[in-house]
Amino acid sequence: MVDITKLLPHRDPFLFVDDLLEVNEETIVGTYTLKADEWFFQGHFPEYPVVPGVLLVEMMAQCGGAGLKQAGVLAADGLFFLASIEKAKFRRQVRPKETIRIEVRNLRVSSRMIRQSGTVRVGDETAAEASWMCIVSEGEQNV
Repeated sequence: MVDITKLLPHRDPFLFVDDLLEVNEETIVGTYTLKADEWFFQGHFPEYPVVPGVLLVEMMAQCGGAGLKQAGVLAADGLFFLASIEKAKFRRQVRPKETIRIEVRNLRVSSRMIRQSGTVRVGDETAAEASWMCIVSEGEQNV
C-alpha cells in the first residue's frame, strides 16, 4: 500500500485517495472507500447521503496527481491546482461505505500543466467521468 501523504499535500478531511493500484505513463488507478461519517454527508442530503459530484472530480484529480508524483513525472514538492473541468458527467450516486475505483488517463503532461481524463466506478458501474486540466507550480511559495 502506498503512503498517499508522501505524494499529496492534501490531508484529512480533504484527502480522497487511499491507495494507488497501477501507475504508468498512460494510466493511473487508485481507490478510495467512503466513510459513513465523511464531513460532507452532514449537509449534502443528510437524510439520503450522497457524494457531491464536484468531490468525485476532486478525487479523480487527486488520484491523477498522486500517480504522476509516484511515477516521478511531477517533482516531489510540486503542487497542482485544478484550472478547468470539462465533460463532467454523473451517472450513478456514490453512497457511504462504498469503495470507488478511480481510473485516470494522462492526456498531456508538461512541467507547467497536466491534462487528464478519468472515471469513477463502483463495482462495474460508472459513477462519474470528466476531463480536467491542472496548473503545476514548483513547491511551496509565499502567498
